[in-house]
Amino acid sequence: MFNNLIESASHRKEFKRRGSFFLVTTATYALMLVLTGVASIYAYDARLEDQVYEQVITMLPPESAPAKPVTPTDPKPTSKNDKSSDIAERKVAMFDVDRPEIVPEKISAEPNKVQPLPNGPVKITGRDYDPPVAVTTGPGTERTVVQPPRIEIPDELPPPTPPQPPKDRVVKVSRVLNSEALSLPKPRYPALALQIHLEGVVNVQVLIDETGKVVSAKAVDGHPMLIPDAVRAANQARFSPTIIGDQPVKVSGVISYNFKLSR
Repeated sequence: MFNNLIESASHRKEFKRRGSFFLVTTATYALMLVLTGVASIYAYDARLEDQVYEQVITMLPPESAPAKPVTPTDPKPTSKNDKSSDIAERKVAMFDVDRPEIVPEKISAEPNKVQPLPNGPVKITGRDYDPPVAVTTGPGTERTVVQPPRIEIPDELPPPTPPQPPKDRVVKVSRVLNSEALSLPKPRYPALALQIHLEGVVNVQVLIDETGKVVSAKAVDGHPMLIPDAVRAANQARFSPTIIGDQPVKVSGVISYNFKLSR
């Protein structure tokens, strides 16, 4: 009995010793692990200044609205007077004849050339203009119709333009016309020229009309003392009419007068 008691007490001490050793060993290892972790944290160099951070931003595209169908339309004609106005314009404020309650200021039998005021907004600008009207011919189709211009026909037609008379045609000849004259009066010899025994030739440029009459005469050379009588004699000369292509024409030529004393 006592032997068993002694043996039990020895086992209890052995178990206590082993338990203390296990606890001390476990605590030692745990402490060493903690110290190793703390030391590694302090020993690690993160080098944050050398690290490069890249930031990637992802942007979603905006939601696009569905495209609306485009309806083709006829191009609007443009002109100098049409400024694409949507408001009608009138020369004067004149009401329609269908409104008898409004008495016109002036009563006349002359036809009215001014368009009356339309229904809706209108501007008095000094001209008659109607904006284009949109006409729908079917579902989804629309076109613009431009009002045709108003054509004004005057009551009285202007008189026809009288035919212009044909321009005068002048035929110039280089030969002397003395031999072609029907009548060629001789010039008077100036008295002073006789006294000083003056002689010479005077050439006179003449213009003969369609009837053969001299209408102008001008001396082109000669002594001044002999020129007046030569021009006076040239104005009295007569020629036959000159006809070219069944039409009489004017002729320009030279008449020569030779002043010479008889010996």
